[in-house]
Amino acid sequence: MTDAEDRKPQPDEARSAFSAPAGVAAADGESESSRTSEFALPRGLDVPEAPAAEPEGSAFSLPSTYDARHAPAAFTPPAGSPVVSLTKDLPWQDRMRTMLRMPVTERPAPERAQKPDDSGPAAPRVLDLTLRIGELLLAGGEGAEDVEAAMFAVCRSYGLDRCEPTVTFTLLSISYQPSLVDDPVTASRTVRRRGTDYTRLAAVFRLVDDLSDPETALSLEEAYRRLAEMRRNRHPYSGWVLTAAGGLLAGAASVLVGGDVIVFVAAALGAMLGDRLAWLCAGRGLPEFYQFTVAAMPPAAIGVALTVAHVDVKASAVITGGLFALLPGRALVAGVQDGLTGFYITAAARLLEVMYFFVGIVIGVLVVLYFGVTLGAQLNPDAVLNISRRPLWQIAASMLLSLTFAVLLQQERSTVLAVTLNGGVAWSVYGALHYTGGLSPVASTAVAAGLVGLFGQLLSRFRFASALPYTTAAIGPLLPGSATYFGLLSIAQNHVDKGLVSLATAASLAMAIAIGVNLGSEISRLFLRVPGGSESGRRAAKRTRGF
Repeated sequence: MTDAEDRKPQPDEARSAFSAPAGVAAADGESESSRTSEFALPRGLDVPEAPAAEPEGSAFSLPSTYDARHAPAAFTPPAGSPVVSLTKDLPWQDRMRTMLRMPVTERPAPERAQKPDDSGPAAPRVLDLTLRIGELLLAGGEGAEDVEAAMFAVCRSYGLDRCEPTVTFTLLSISYQPSLVDDPVTASRTVRRRGTDYTRLAAVFRLVDDLSDPETALSLEEAYRRLAEMRRNRHPYSGWVLTAAGGLLAGAASVLVGGDVIVFVAAALGAMLGDRLAWLCAGRGLPEFYQFTVAAMPPAAIGVALTVAHVDVKASAVITGGLFALLPGRALVAGVQDGLTGFYITAAARLLEVMYFFVGIVIGVLVVLYFGVTLGAQLNPDAVLNISRRPLWQIAASMLLSLTFAVLLQQERSTVLAVTLNGGVAWSVYGALHYTGGLSPVASTAVAAGLVGLFGQLLSRFRFASALPYTTAAIGPLLPGSATYFGLLSIAQNHVDKGLVSLATAASLAMAIAIGVNLGSEISRLFLRVPGGSESGRRAAKRTRGF
């Protein structure tokens, strides 16, 4: 290589950006590969040696500067620490709910029941079982507070007392801290599928009841086996039975609003056809929003067709009966209950789900009504004022509606009779207050729903079971199907103001149902024995008080 070639400038890619410029002599022994980072300390700067690293401990370990001899005295209330006594003859829901509302330091220690395991099961397995049980309860429609109580009961049954369960709409998590100086163990589970099966819900409640019973020695393996059996068991009613029950529900609802035999048959056929179409959409993977939209169209189409054909029937009763079979009353009650007990995230998510379903129903019915009005169908929005009063027929129809609603919810056969009678009582109270006493529909609905919640809570406490199978189906006769239909009809006929007023009335009735059911349940607890002693009283739901 010649001297001219050596002096030829090299491209930027051929040398490093940090190499010394031409003409600057590099330090002895320094090469490009041995150069240090620009953050390295300069040569000749003396740095004191770092102290020996302490062994890594828990985040809850005492600081190295803490001295117990010079620590301030611990605070003790003048009257001493209160002793909490929980009676064991009460349902586990009340006992666990009371402890969840206590601070962790005031909770009584769990009684170490002698389990079949030698030293007790490992904490991660107990937390996994707890999450699986909570998943079944939340997916079945149980309220967030009761799900937390069940999860807490399972943990305490195996001696894990420092547990904090957390429930949201789609996520369950639980944290267990063995002691104040140990690291917590946290596990979570996502609820991806939801299904209504109150038979499975009752089986889960029985499992939690057996686990929380100190006299029952139920091993972890036995609990897992029973939980697996619940998942494997098929629904008590087949799909075609559910379709027939939906048709009978719509027919009974049409009788409630003044329909006759022809209206009963037409509403039943429309609801059954809509149910089959919804099943078809579900099999194709369509979201529930479109399933509700499709299911709402056949009853409305049959009602419009009867009007266009000049058949002397109440077409409004046919469409209203179909709406009764679709209104999401169960999700509405659960959402309002979560909001009243302080679970605002879960309540907001459930109410948003109800709104989506309701909008789907509105779109399905409005599309059919627009076509009907275009074809000249004479649909009268003032027919709501001309509902005939037939007390005996309406009470029988309300009981049939509650019966079929219970079948749709996959309830146990032992609970069907009780909820049927509860639904008949609800409609009788509503009719007596509204039609005979002249009370407003919202107030009458709230009182009737309160009685439903009261009787349902009493029945559930008598059988140590969930209150949902005794209350959800009983509110079926009170659902605002008629107000919803006439509001949509007014909008379809370009009477938007009148339609919005009717829809607002429907929303008020729905809220009256949900609040009334929850209030009835709370009233039943006020007059029954409450765990926790007479001096402390019953604590309010957490996160519901701002002071």
